[in-house]
Amino acid sequence: MFKGIDISSSALVAQRQRMNTIAGNIAAVNVSYDPASDKEPYYRRIVTFQADTESLDQEKTGVGVQYHVKIDTDTPLRKTYDPGHPHADQDGNVTYPNIDMVNEFVNAMEAGRSYEANISAMQMSKEMFNTSLRILA
Repeated sequence: MFKGIDISSSALVAQRQRMNTIAGNIAAVNVSYDPASDKEPYYRRIVTFQADTESLDQEKTGVGVQYHVKIDTDTPLRKTYDPGHPHADQDGNVTYPNIDMVNEFVNAMEAGRSYEANISAMQMSKEMFNTSLRILA
């Protein structure tokens, strides 16, 4: 009975990380450098999911969700001509992150819906557990 709750709770943690990563991407859409390095441009972060077969005991708790935050270096960075900017290169171009606001908002909506779906799954598991206890009593 607790397998469903364990799986849903690991998915909630993963979706929360996804929302945090998306929020960080949206916050950095107009920065010309990565605040962590102060020299390199900021690259979009992406959260990927996979089955967590290592940390959970499949016999007792089931398979949960594992996430990884990756840096998207495949999408080209945006360049804008602004010769007066302090981070402009020798040609007067400023490099901005490879973040598309439309994609970020769609991903945020999807992550929110997935979070809601996992909460509903947890509530259903709880209701089934309570019903089972009432039948046994």
